[in-house]
Amino acid sequence: MNEDKKNFETEAIRTQLERTDFLEHSTPLYLTSSFVFEDAEDMRASFTEEKERNIYSRFSNPNTSEFVEKICKMEGAESGYAFATGMAAVFSTFAALLNSGDHIVSARSVFGSTHTLFTNYFPKWNISTSYFNINEPETIESFITPNTKILYAESPTNPAIDIIDLDLLGSIAKKHNLILIIDNCFATPYLQQPIKFGAHLVIHSATKLIDGQGRVLGGVTVGKADLIRDIYLFSRNTGPALSPFNAWVLSKSLETLSVRVDKHCENALKVAEFLESHTKVNWVKYPFLKSHPQYEVAKKQMKLGGNIVAFEIKGGIEAGRKFLNAIKMCSLSANLGDTRSIVIHPASTTHNKLSEEDRLQVSITDGLVRISVGLEHVEDIISDLKQALN
Repeated sequence: MNEDKKNFETEAIRTQLERTDFLEHSTPLYLTSSFVFEDAEDMRASFTEEKERNIYSRFSNPNTSEFVEKICKMEGAESGYAFATGMAAVFSTFAALLNSGDHIVSARSVFGSTHTLFTNYFPKWNISTSYFNINEPETIESFITPNTKILYAESPTNPAIDIIDLDLLGSIAKKHNLILIIDNCFATPYLQQPIKFGAHLVIHSATKLIDGQGRVLGGVTVGKADLIRDIYLFSRNTGPALSPFNAWVLSKSLETLSVRVDKHCENALKVAEFLESHTKVNWVKYPFLKSHPQYEVAKKQMKLGGNIVAFEIKGGIEAGRKFLNAIKMCSLSANLGDTRSIVIHPASTTHNKLSEEDRLQVSITDGLVRISVGLEHVEDIISDLKQALN
């Protein structure tokens, strides 16, 4: 091992700002909107970027810089920028890199707000999107046109937990000279590093497992330095920056990411195995269940299976509603990646405005339930699910 390169857990804990004269052990909060200059020359050189320093917290701040540096080390990225939310990261990344007339090829199974960007807002600027079925990766190249600029996917997907071969996407992007962007939110950099498979940029909603305790919002994009430079300049002018306080919380959260995610994954696998044996469940999707259609792909590119389990209750939408109403301990919430287990029934909630046909195109059946498995004792999680199913 390179003497300067440390293991994941060590980097997450020991990557810190230089200590101040107070010799603090833990990084302090820098709750300031701006920074001062020594003299006129220092100010001039700073604004012309001859000096790399903090000017204004919309541009950079010591706390956000520490958080970004940690994510870059974890993902194997050259540079990055942190945002107020995950969706701010998604929008700013695309908006910074695309011009009128450009084209996106995306997996159809993407987060609902990302889908809205692609279908409701980007067309205003003459930016078009073509969707491929994540379960038909052999069709991807047929959607690429001369004006295609970005290839985009989430893996695992939300909420159906499908997996796509990142190695395949990397080879397609290289062949057609496309920018490959991967939303790595469900896996976190602890379980999966898309840059190893050819991704140019990786996006996270840090609100989820990176925070892990349902406290703050945040997003981050990391990857190739030249692409991040464009994203930084766009964001510096449009203002979606992460707050110093949230950055401080998220940087501290990363110190426990590995131990938290290990336990999440252990619990999730046990929950998935229980559900797979239940008579009122048609099927279960969890990346590290051998029954998952992309099990071998998941094992190739993920360290563990993550904390999200999808399953289908027999009885469709009405059975899904009854299941939610019968839940006692687990939370009913649209969030995920919390210490607390969370259940949601997409067909009657987050995706109820879609037609059944549109839902099925992204693997959302009427009885699909998504569980974000938390850190409670697994026997208590299973007990709650069991009584709700019964």
